[in-house]
Amino acid sequence: MKHITFYLDFISPYAWLAFEKLPETLKGLSYSVSYKPLLFAGLLKHHGQLGPAEIASKRDWTYRQVLWLAQQQGTALQMPASHPFNPLPLLRLAVACDTRGLPNRFVCETIFRHVWTGGADASDPQRLAALATQLSPQRALDGDDVKAQLKAHSDEALAQGVFGVPTLVVDGKAFWGLDALPMLRDYLSGHDWFQGGAWDGVSQVTQGISRQK
Repeated sequence: MKHITFYLDFISPYAWLAFEKLPETLKGLSYSVSYKPLLFAGLLKHHGQLGPAEIASKRDWTYRQVLWLAQQQGTALQMPASHPFNPLPLLRLAVACDTRGLPNRFVCETIFRHVWTGGADASDPQRLAALATQLSPQRALDGDDVKAQLKAHSDEALAQGVFGVPTLVVDGKAFWGLDALPMLRDYLSGHDWFQGGAWDGVSQVTQGISRQK
């Protein structure tokens, strides 16, 4: 049985779509999953990138695309009242729901639905309080242990070359994005392509030009 580490941030609509699509994509395969929330903004800062919502035209396209993708795959998705928003309270809530900082699928789904269904404000204090009551976290959300575990998830992801969410890691191989799910299935199914040199060979391609920052 293969084990998958699913790195996610509830701020990402693609993470929500991939979360919902994963069981269908991997149907019939033997696997287990650990869900590890992390701060997407921290990945962006580390790699010196802007988020999709920080570029006006890309922001509009992203929202259009995820709404289309949602109806294509049959997943409920409505844009929250405002986006982007500060996801830290939701991330800490998820981590606090498990002593190891590994929320189960029910916890993750409940938080994702809080954000991506209904069109309400994901950061509304009353809604956040109601969500916390529903999930009954085992630890204080502002506890140092919760904050440390959340940071550890990010540090671990960065060490594995993760640059965005959703990213699913198995056997040290990182599969980024909703559209990587079929590729992940092929790997778990033992497809011959992964036994050749293509996966590692791309790192041997020389960089012909680099933009100066």
